[in-house]
Amino acid sequence: MKLKKWIQTTAMATLLFASVMTPVASAEESRSIADESIYDLLVDRYFNGTNKNDDSSKTNPKDLSQFAGGDFQGIKDRFSQIQDMGFTILSLGSIFATETYDGSSVTSYQTIEPNFGTEEEFKELVEYVKDHGMSVMVDFPLTNVSENHEWAKDASKASWILKRENGKVQWNLNNKDVQQALIDAVVDFVSAYDLDGVRLTNIGGADTEFLNDVIAAIKSIDDSIYVISNSESDANFDAKYYDEVSDIFRYAFKNVDEDTANLMKYFDAFAKGETDVPTQIMIDHLNTDRFLYTAEIYPPTRLKMVLGASLLLPGVPVMSYATEIAVNGQKGPEAHQLYNFKTDTELKDYIGNILTLRNESETLRNGEFKMIQNEDGLIVFQRKSDKENWIIIANNTSKRQKIEIPKELVGENKEIRGTLEGEIFREGDDGVFRIIQDRETVEMYQVIDEQGINISYMIALALVYIIFIAFVIALIKRGKRKHKNQSQ
Repeated sequence: MKLKKWIQTTAMATLLFASVMTPVASAEESRSIADESIYDLLVDRYFNGTNKNDDSSKTNPKDLSQFAGGDFQGIKDRFSQIQDMGFTILSLGSIFATETYDGSSVTSYQTIEPNFGTEEEFKELVEYVKDHGMSVMVDFPLTNVSENHEWAKDASKASWILKRENGKVQWNLNNKDVQQALIDAVVDFVSAYDLDGVRLTNIGGADTEFLNDVIAAIKSIDDSIYVISNSESDANFDAKYYDEVSDIFRYAFKNVDEDTANLMKYFDAFAKGETDVPTQIMIDHLNTDRFLYTAEIYPPTRLKMVLGASLLLPGVPVMSYATEIAVNGQKGPEAHQLYNFKTDTELKDYIGNILTLRNESETLRNGEFKMIQNEDGLIVFQRKSDKENWIIIANNTSKRQKIEIPKELVGENKEIRGTLEGEIFREGDDGVFRIIQDRETVEMYQVIDEQGINISYMIALALVYIIFIAFVIALIKRGKRKHKNQSQ
């Protein structure tokens, strides 16, 4: 590891240690989907753990339109990459037998895709993920399956088909037999693998009553199972989905000084307590262009800005795999590149720092929300409870900003401390807290009791220097030994 990066990493670790010296309220036992964060991947694109299940006739890692070889074993092998970022739900997409790498041409609701692994390997993966503190969610497509689907090839089920088009079959979702068969299939699947969540996909043509019947049937297994969708619907999903959300984030953060007026459009009702159903927060998803495809300036900074906001606004963060390694691409195979495990960890660490605090703090997830400022890229909001008080600032502007926080939002004998950078701001003589924040940065400020000199920060800083000095001494000694050995 390069010396500069080693110093930066050590400094960040010690500063985070200092920040948690002030207690952060831990998560309560009762959880809702608003407490979760979802990492959304395609099994085939993550990691090839074993080539034993690779079908040579349709596996070609050099052709992005074909299977690449990713499997359940590969997810287990590289699971720490996901876990270390702090996500709480692993979403695997569709894992049914399919003719396409992304699971969009399902041929069975009973058979697991052989290229991904066996039923036993999938059960082992689910158990492994749960043993490591995360939940597992999968996709279940209600229609738009392959024309070679086992039901479509059954002559006795001809009346179940509404139409065939472009190699796909649309079920007649108003047919009671189809409805019952789909309910039975999803219940059997969820029960067999002890899943924690289901995302119903391809729900077009399904009326609200039927969707609610599907949701109720899934929750009859266990009421704690989350059911969401990737389509807009009035059904009783645990979290809402809106097509426009990713577009709002895409254009609000593609550059600095962009209009952010619509940022809260789909989150406001939940933030104000007008509904208990949060919205999925997505900067993109697996069926769209990648966020960076729209970004106009330096990609890593763009991602830090948009992720900082999306992971902390009220709702359910859903992040597409490989966002943390800055994958780019247009909708389709180009956006579904193979995961490159040799990339820099800066974005992963950044996400991990934010989600670690979010996971530890009930207030950051569900505290009282107040938008303090939201104009042309400068977004300032508060999350507050009886236990904690946080000020979040996303300065997505082209210049350094001075943000004034009135005393009534902070309280008596308090100071404001940044958790990512460690800066401290105190009350001015006029009762106003003035925070100075650099351009294109996101910071999470915790309101704490006034402490004067920040002892924990000083200790952390001293540790950085001690470790650095020890590192330099070790390098000098090693150099002397090497020089001595060469002289002999």
